[in-house]
Amino acid sequence: MAEESLRQLKDELREFARQRDWEQFHSPKNLVMALSVEAAELLEHFQWLTEEQSRDLGDDKRCEVAYEMADIFIYLLRLSERLDIDLLQAVKEKMQINAEKYPADKVRGSARKYTEYKTQS
Repeated sequence: MAEESLRQLKDELREFARQRDWEQFHSPKNLVMALSVEAAELLEHFQWLTEEQSRDLGDDKRCEVAYEMADIFIYLLRLSERLDIDLLQAVKEKMQINAEKYPADKVRGSARKYTEYKTQS
């Protein structure tokens, strides 16, 4: 179901861009740059918040954050489509890689990078 929904969303985004003649601007390079800008815009909403404030956003701020996240997701989906990358498959593979890098019994409760605990085992 998720794959079908994701495929449908990618098709809708492609059509949205096509109708506006934006395909010419959606090169992988441009999409990555736009993705970076949108990530920075998301970051801006949290820049001076405390940990607690970042967990308890007001309704207006939460809506703004949601739209920034949507922009990031849109560019990421467009990039995956332009590069013919199955994003769901890539996520599944990366989760497996991370499970091997970060075995739960060794890293539970730790924020250390896998290279830091590996040398200490």
